[in-house]
Amino acid sequence: MKPIRTEADYDAAMEEVATLWGARSGTPKGDRLDVLATLIDVYEAKHHAMDAPDPIEAIKFRMEQQGMTRKDLEDIIGTRTRIAEVFNRKRGLSIDMIRRLHDRLGISAEVLIRPSRKEAA
Repeated sequence: MKPIRTEADYDAAMEEVATLWGARSGTPKGDRLDVLATLIDVYEAKHHAMDAPDPIEAIKFRMEQQGMTRKDLEDIIGTRTRIAEVFNRKRGLSIDMIRRLHDRLGISAEVLIRPSRKEAA
């Protein structure tokens, strides 16, 4: 067993995990599976990390999922003008807005408190 340093190492580890999948914990194969899973987790965290979602994009995605319009957000965010300011990234989300979006749309508060990415000009 060795550290995973390259994509080839990663691919080989993933193939071995597939052959070991379902091994009982506490057995030599189960222990090997646990160690490989840990090594894979470390490699993926370093090399395959995903960016956290942008709060505005998360709101738009949830709206699309639920068939909502901007008008549906008026009781959550505020007036049409305020919604436009938020969506155009000219105004940040307030704590109250974050709470309401979290409660009513089920968007993670952790996502909503992140700063919104400024769109490239």
